[in-house]
Amino acid sequence: MNKILIHSCCGPCSVSCFDFLKAEGREFSSYFYNPNIHPWKEYEARFDSWQTLCNEMNVEAIGKKDYPLESWLAAVSSEPANRCSFCYQSRLQATAKKAKELGFKAITTTLLISPYQNHALICDLAHKAAETLGLEFYYYDFRQFFRQGQNKAKELGLYRQKYCGCIYSEKERYLKK
Repeated sequence: MNKILIHSCCGPCSVSCFDFLKAEGREFSSYFYNPNIHPWKEYEARFDSWQTLCNEMNVEAIGKKDYPLESWLAAVSSEPANRCSFCYQSRLQATAKKAKELGFKAITTTLLISPYQNHALICDLAHKAAETLGLEFYYYDFRQFFRQGQNKAKELGLYRQKYCGCIYSEKERYLKK
């Protein structure tokens, strides 16, 4: 397998994924595309944390601080209960498209490290996104490294978020208290 483009949802979830890929001797770059994150200050904090980590770990960072919130909200507002499926799919498709555009041969995602995400759905959607564009989906169950990555992120002083990212998950965060 040639160079991998890894979709990064944030710095803390990227830490152990990057460590693992480096330990395996994989060539990879990181791509930040997360239009689900709300509000802007949260988006900015996560983007900056990711960029800091990429600099710290000498990983090529691909992404820019654009904030296409309106299109994401328009796509999920009629059925918020199904937002996660759309969210995973849109980010993984964007990753596959960027990978193809830049000549990568495979994709993966840091979403695979979270014990809070729908792992099976992410795998299915990542595989489909890759296959559609003639790419490979590099699968690894990173969840065993979740706490280790969070601890290292804390040591590095990276911003660590308290919810998935979307306005709906932020609401759920406060309603659970």
